[in-house]
Amino acid sequence: MTPIIRSTNDKAFAEKLIRQNMSAYYEQLDMRWNTALFDKQWDELDSYELVINASPVGLLCINHDEAAYYIRELQIDQKWQRQGLGTAAIRHTKEIAQQSGIRLLRLRVFCINPAIALYERMGFRVRKTEGGTHYMEKRID
Repeated sequence: MTPIIRSTNDKAFAEKLIRQNMSAYYEQLDMRWNTALFDKQWDELDSYELVINASPVGLLCINHDEAAYYIRELQIDQKWQRQGLGTAAIRHTKEIAQQSGIRLLRLRVFCINPAIALYERMGFRVRKTEGGTHYMEKRID
């Protein structure tokens, strides 16, 4: 399935989807949602919604420095997971990075998150693990 990926300013959708998808991890890891941190990061990220049949079903938030593009959020509505939308979002980020001349993608993921399998299939490798989080990266051509 190929979504439309377009810029978004829909902060309410983003927060709702992130909280929905991450609540079980937060509970397992005894973490609390930080609205102030979310608000600050939202303003610093380039955000995209993944759209199927005119409805937003996913979120991609990225930023970059001179060395790498960082996938800060990749959230797919649970009803739409395992249908290729995460793969499409990663490919979209790769294209943006290539157009800007950056050849490295990076992300962080909780060690207990099954999305690690997707990232590994897409060529990401764990570079370090700290505090229950994998720091992963992928070189791109």
